[in-house]
Amino acid sequence: MSRFLVDRCICCGASQLVFSPVLWSELIQEWQLQPHEVDYINRQQGYYCQVCHSNLRSMALARALMSGFQFSGLFTDFIQQAEIQRLKVLEVNEAGALSPYLASLPGHLIKTYPEIDMMALPFADASFDIVCHSDTLEHIPDPVVGLAECYRVLKPGGVLAFTVPIVVDRLTRSRQGLPNSYHGNSQEAQNDFLVHTEYGSDAWRQVILAGFQECRIIAIEYPSAFALLAVKDKDF
Repeated sequence: MSRFLVDRCICCGASQLVFSPVLWSELIQEWQLQPHEVDYINRQQGYYCQVCHSNLRSMALARALMSGFQFSGLFTDFIQQAEIQRLKVLEVNEAGALSPYLASLPGHLIKTYPEIDMMALPFADASFDIVCHSDTLEHIPDPVVGLAECYRVLKPGGVLAFTVPIVVDRLTRSRQGLPNSYHGNSQEAQNDFLVHTEYGSDAWRQVILAGFQECRIIAIEYPSAFALLAVKDKDF
């Protein structure tokens, strides 16, 4: 386990953090999760701030975005920076509890499924300074194409930050040919919750295959909370 456990919200700074498990038995069986994997994924999704409702996943994404701009501090302060207020930001689906923060940016745009298809984003090349999404890519039939679209709509030097649920001791695998598996409400089986890819420690490979030359893993608590940060080369 991590030597550092998050005890203060990275987004708002509050110390009122609580835990409630979120995984259900069917999903645990479909993923073939071991008890220690259940523990850290439950913590990733179910350990959250009572003030702004950010869980560890949202905090990891916040840290990744701040890292992309060499900012140290709270996310609530980061989005008030003049430099950040000038940026064009695309949020694909709701990025967890970060959505209200991002919505305060003048250049923020959120688009959700089925309004848009991540594999065919309806935007011109080089339209945005930031693209972010959270636990969305695993639901995309061809995630490399989805990431390539993120690359295309980013300006040179632009930042992609995202999370996917990672089982750290495995390699990424497609669920093609396996029984359908769904995230979200355990009582629902909606197409937008259908899982196409189960991510492991090599999740970064898809970022490079999509055209990025740089991919960083931002960890705020191992093995519970990671986000991936990719930067579009300025020569493109």
